Amino acid sequence: MTKLLERELQGLRSSLVEQFGIVEQMIEHSVRSLMERNSDLADEVIQGDEDVDAREIRIEEECLKLLALHQPLATDMRWLVTVVKTNSELERMADLACNIAERAKSLDLYPLYPVPAEIEEMVAISTKMVKDALDAFVEHDPKKAVQVIHEDDRMDSLNRTVIQQIQDTMRQSPEDVDPALHCFSASRHLERISDLATNIAEDVIYLVDGNIVRHQHDTYFPTDKS
Repeated sequence: MTKLLERELQGLRSSLVEQFGIVEQMIEHSVRSLMERNSDLADEVIQGDEDVDAREIRIEEECLKLLALHQPLATDMRWLVTVVKTNSELERMADLACNIAERAKSLDLYPLYPVPAEIEEMVAISTKMVKDALDAFVEHDPKKAVQVIHEDDRMDSLNRTVIQQIQDTMRQSPEDVDPALHCFSASRHLERISDLATNIAEDVIYLVDGNIVRHQHDTYFPTDKS
């Protein structure tokens, strides 16, 4: 690797880690706005989306430039491919954070409607998954990436529980259909964030080990269900 390429890769790495931090904060603020019914915080999340979009484009353009100019091989090529994919996942996470913030603003109109307790647990798990996915990427730690992947099963289970509860609520209390649907959407958005964190964890495993584990979790992790 040339010194020029090494410097440019390091700059790209710093840009992606910064994007991780911004998106992680957007997710945290969006779920706080939901749980605390804080419309001002929700507005901050929504306003930050344009910055994330612009950063995503700059990072992708830098990746394409490095691929064209330096034609990297082996590890460097895998790393750039991982950056392109992770960069896209982060932008989608930011969009989902904005969607949660929108649901928070809508729920503010129904102050007496209780948010299902399971959503609070989903918030804790999804934010931890995003943080751990970042740590796995920065530290090139496939073991931590596997832990993120296993957490997704719990998120899927909680999402199913919330959906069932909301369906029961709508049947029993038709007047609560609107706020219930907002909670339904928030739950789905949290579950999607966990899916994207899982995607990043899968990309980390590809980066470090060269294994594509997407859609093959039972093959690569047959017994570890912790």
